[in-house]
Amino acid sequence: MEERFASPPESPVAPEQLNPPSSGFRLYSELKAWFRDVLFAVATAIFIVVFIVQPVKVEGTSMQPRLVDQERIFVNRFIYRFEEIHRGDIVVFWYPKDTNKSFIKRIVGVPGDIVEIRTGMVYVNGEEVSEPYLKPEFRDRESFPKTVVPPDQYFVLGDHRNSSNDSRNWGFVPGDLIYGKAIFRYWPVSRLGLVE
Repeated sequence: MEERFASPPESPVAPEQLNPPSSGFRLYSELKAWFRDVLFAVATAIFIVVFIVQPVKVEGTSMQPRLVDQERIFVNRFIYRFEEIHRGDIVVFWYPKDTNKSFIKRIVGVPGDIVEIRTGMVYVNGEEVSEPYLKPEFRDRESFPKTVVPPDQYFVLGDHRNSSNDSRNWGFVPGDLIYGKAIFRYWPVSRLGLVE
């Protein structure tokens, strides 16, 4: 009786094993993939800068010690489309008396709040506001009469009270002039971090 053995099935061969790509073709493919990734990253960065965050240079001393003159920060321009402006937020807005200028200050009173300052101490709705961000030497001893913040208006103060031009001097900031919230300090590197 004749013995028969089944021949092993032929293993499939990938087309690149028959004709391996040249090193030039591989380099071209890698460069193409790298260029695509870089282009995507640049497009994403441009989208974020144009629509979500904006770099801003701090000018002046009114927000010391949190922010100092010539620091660079990122401002989130999109956040207030999804959430309310809160007391304590540091915001960038167009100056109501001259909308060619922008200011950066802290929100102290929101619409409907009753704001009062007694010899440098801030009261909102009758309660003294805890302000751990103030240095004692930056606090002034001025007073400001009880005032109700109107609808869609905000009462803002600088953290360096005795050097700040703010709502005590020129009144409230309309909500539509507030264009972003300060979120991150990126320069100088030694002060890199969140803005609070």
